[in-house]
Amino acid sequence: MITRQQAIDLFRSDDLVGIGMEADQVRRKLHPEGIVSYIIDRNINYTNFCTEYCSFCAFYRPMGHAEGYILSKEKIFEKIQETIDLGGTGILMQGGLHPDLHIEWYEDLLSSIRSHFNIWQHCFSAPEIVNIAEVSGLSLRDTIARLRDAGLDSIPGGGAEILDADVRHRISRLKCSVQEWIDVHRTAHSLGMRTTATMMFGTGETIEQRINHFEIVRQIQEDTGGFTAFIPWFFQREYTSLGRFVKEEATAVEYLKMLALSRIYLDNILNIQASWVTPGLKVCQLGLRFGGNDVGSIMIEENVVSAAGTHHRASEEQLRKLIRDAGFTPKQRDTLYRTYYLN
Repeated sequence: MITRQQAIDLFRSDDLVGIGMEADQVRRKLHPEGIVSYIIDRNINYTNFCTEYCSFCAFYRPMGHAEGYILSKEKIFEKIQETIDLGGTGILMQGGLHPDLHIEWYEDLLSSIRSHFNIWQHCFSAPEIVNIAEVSGLSLRDTIARLRDAGLDSIPGGGAEILDADVRHRISRLKCSVQEWIDVHRTAHSLGMRTTATMMFGTGETIEQRINHFEIVRQIQEDTGGFTAFIPWFFQREYTSLGRFVKEEATAVEYLKMLALSRIYLDNILNIQASWVTPGLKVCQLGLRFGGNDVGSIMIEENVVSAAGTHHRASEEQLRKLIRDAGFTPKQRDTLYRTYYLN
C-alpha cells in the first residue's frame, strides 16, 4: 500500500506512463494468469421517481411527474427473460428513492424473480436500502436481512459518489450520508453478503477528497473483506444541473490516473473495473494497462448515465476483441467475479 501523500503526489505527477506501470505491476501480482473478465447482465431501473434531487442526475423525476414510472412485475420479468436469452447471468436492479414503496413491495419483487428465474440479483444501492429502512420503520440490519431472505444476492456500490461530507453536501445533500453508506456495506458484509464499491469523480472535488474516499473503502475491506470489486468512473455533466457549475469533464488522462491509483491504493480489493460507459472503449482498453482486470458489462440496458449524455455501446464480441487486442484472454464472469465455469 502507498501512503496518502504518495497517492496525491502520483496524481499530480506528469509521468502518466510511470503511474500506469506501477498499477500494472500490482495487477500482475493479483492476476498473473493474464485474464480480463466481463459480464453479461442487465441494468433494470424499476422506478425513476425520486425525492433526493441530486444535482448530478438527469434520470430522476419528482413525485407525480408525467414522465415518472414504476415498472410492473410483468415488464421486469420480460427484461430478465431477454437477459437470459442473451446468455446473461445476473441483473443489476436499482431505482430512485420512492417514499411509498415499503419493504413488502421489494420482498415480493425479489421472491417473485427467484421463483421464476435462475438469475443473480445484484440490487439496491446504499441510498435505496437506507430509504427502504426509513419508510418501513426498520433497522438497516433487519432490512438487509429481509431483502436477502427474499432473494437479494449482493449489493452494488452505487450512491457513493465521493465519500466526503463536504462533497456530498454540495452535490447530493438529501442523499444518504457517508456514514450511512459505510453502515449499509459493513452490515451486508456482516450478514455474509458481498458488495462492490464505486467512485464517481469529476464533480469539482479535490484530490484530497478523492483519497478520503479511497481510505474509507480500504478500511472497510481491511475489516470485512466483503468487497468483490472497485469501480471508478467520471461524472457525465451534460443535461445535469451540476453540469452548469462543472465546466469541464474529467479527461482521459485524469481517468487513467484515477484508475491506476485505485489499483495501487486498494491492493486489498481483488478486482478493479475499467469502465467504457463514460470514457469510451479505447480509453477502457488503455485502462487494462493501468490496473484494470475487468471491463464490466455489455450493458444490455442502461438509463441513468445515458440520461446525462453518454451513449457508448458495446457488444460481447466488441468487448472480447478489445480485451484480446490489449494482450489478454477474455473470460465471461458472474457477479461475484467467478470465471472458472464460463467461456
